[in-house]
Amino acid sequence: MNPIIKVKNLFKKYNDLTAVDGISFEVTKGEIFGLLGPNGAGKTTTLEIMETLRDKTSGEIIIDGLSIDKDQNEIKKIIGVQLQAAGFYPNLFLPELIELFSGLYNVDADPIEMLKLVDLQEKAKSKFKELSGGQKQRFSICTTLINNPKIIFLDEPTTGLDPQARRNLWELIQSIKGKGTTIMLTTHYMDEAEVLCDRVGIIDNGKILTIDTPDNLIDDLISKGFERPKMMKLATLEDVFLNLTGHDLRENS
Repeated sequence: MNPIIKVKNLFKKYNDLTAVDGISFEVTKGEIFGLLGPNGAGKTTTLEIMETLRDKTSGEIIIDGLSIDKDQNEIKKIIGVQLQAAGFYPNLFLPELIELFSGLYNVDADPIEMLKLVDLQEKAKSKFKELSGGQKQRFSICTTLINNPKIIFLDEPTTGLDPQARRNLWELIQSIKGKGTTIMLTTHYMDEAEVLCDRVGIIDNGKILTIDTPDNLIDDLISKGFERPKMMKLATLEDVFLNLTGHDLRENS
């Protein structure tokens, strides 16, 4: 299949610091592609360049056939960008915020229908500041969908959330993918990438070290003789927590 995103030999330098060091990758239409790496690896910088929020030093980026150098206004019309919580007016009600973003995108979006997409319709009379952490993250994803984008960018979407809220957000992201939307996300949670991503690129010190499916990367490591120093149990403490508290107990998290 033809890629919807092409990144070729991308560099971003700040004086003597090279934040992104000649990376190249492609994202196929309809997949979830994860950029994985530790803090400071270059993940967010790469996303911000693709989102037209930060200038690159050199390289080429093509998004749905549009050049990041020549077609930024057209690119903005077909992408959705997740804002952090600080990007919202805390005292506005959720429908007011959706109407505000609709005006910025110059589209006519029904606030209640938008809230239904992320299972927040019961919070229609709430202000943003009154939401829990998980609800704020769900709402931020809601705003990325207002212009019916072909591609959405999610930067560390579950940072700071409890296990239930994280898994609820995973289900939301998977449901968005199920409607044909291409999703590019960054994370430093390997379990998150393993669950969500069709393919991942592992980045460190501004360089991509490898790109493949999570299963292929794990199988390749095992084939080289890798063994965990400690036998893994069939469940984790997080599984115990979710089993005891109930997956849907905080369904509005």
